[in-house]
Amino acid sequence: MAKSSILSSDFLTYLEVERNRSERTVKNYDFYLRRFFTWAKGVAPEKITLDSVRQYRVWLNRYKDERGHSMKKNTQNYHLIALRSFLKYLAKRDVKTLAPEKIELARMPERSVEFLDAPELERLLEAPLAGGAPASAKASAGKPGEGGYSLLQLRDKAILEMLFSTGLRVSELAGLTKTMVNLKREEFTVRGKGDKPRVVFLSNQARHWLQQYLERRSDIGPHLFVSLDRAANGREYDGGLTPRSIQRIVEHYVRAAGITKRITPHTVRHTFATDLLRNGADIRSVQVLLGHSSITTTQIYTHITDERLKEVYNSFHAKRRRKNDRPR
Repeated sequence: MAKSSILSSDFLTYLEVERNRSERTVKNYDFYLRRFFTWAKGVAPEKITLDSVRQYRVWLNRYKDERGHSMKKNTQNYHLIALRSFLKYLAKRDVKTLAPEKIELARMPERSVEFLDAPELERLLEAPLAGGAPASAKASAGKPGEGGYSLLQLRDKAILEMLFSTGLRVSELAGLTKTMVNLKREEFTVRGKGDKPRVVFLSNQARHWLQQYLERRSDIGPHLFVSLDRAANGREYDGGLTPRSIQRIVEHYVRAAGITKRITPHTVRHTFATDLLRNGADIRSVQVLLGHSSITTTQIYTHITDERLKEVYNSFHAKRRRKNDRPR
């Protein structure tokens, strides 16, 4: 086995065991490193040079997939981040190679954040109770209970309220079990990226609809949100919802609410953060509530704080100028 393959394997084990990286992260790093060493024909670590990395960057930038699409800049950066992390690992093991700090990432354009405005959010949250449930699922949703809502309507309403109330990532929401959520305390702990725990809070609306949904559940399954698609065939529950299933549910109600933007569960997370900042929350508190390890990630929402600065300016500084009879 080539030296590069052995060291790559050791590095991936290091990520899993010592750095406690998720299975998905380890797989991604494995893919990115394999691509580099395939391109470099299994080059030995001591022969990795800055010039070879430059050539690799050109190759990434010119790469086309089977559909003829170019690789996005952030994806190119993921390849370089994996390589840089690998070089840092080699440096720790005193393996002679290129200094990792010499690899600079491509400059990214400033990100724009899509979020729902207040009327859109209200329409989306009301869509499950307004008869917007998927026609294919209505037959498997069970009979309407107290209040006239089916189990499927209660489930989907609870999902949307939970997303907006907590700011959870869709994978975090899909991973919840019934024992994880304490309705009496109106807060619970979730483990996000890097297996880092954080506290999230339930609004009165989210708590109410989640309780209504759970009281209608008759199964003993552990998942908080379950599939109801096979109920009509005598199998009332079919395991927990996947992140993709939740994404499809959100997309359905976006259409039912007449919203033309492309909205995903992550857009609702953006809306959660935007709502906090517009109502006076500071950026570091939002960072903690979102579970961002770096404040840099949270700073994509600075456009919201900039809007609040304009409000402060108009309320205080501009007021003084308006007292003058005429411009001077």
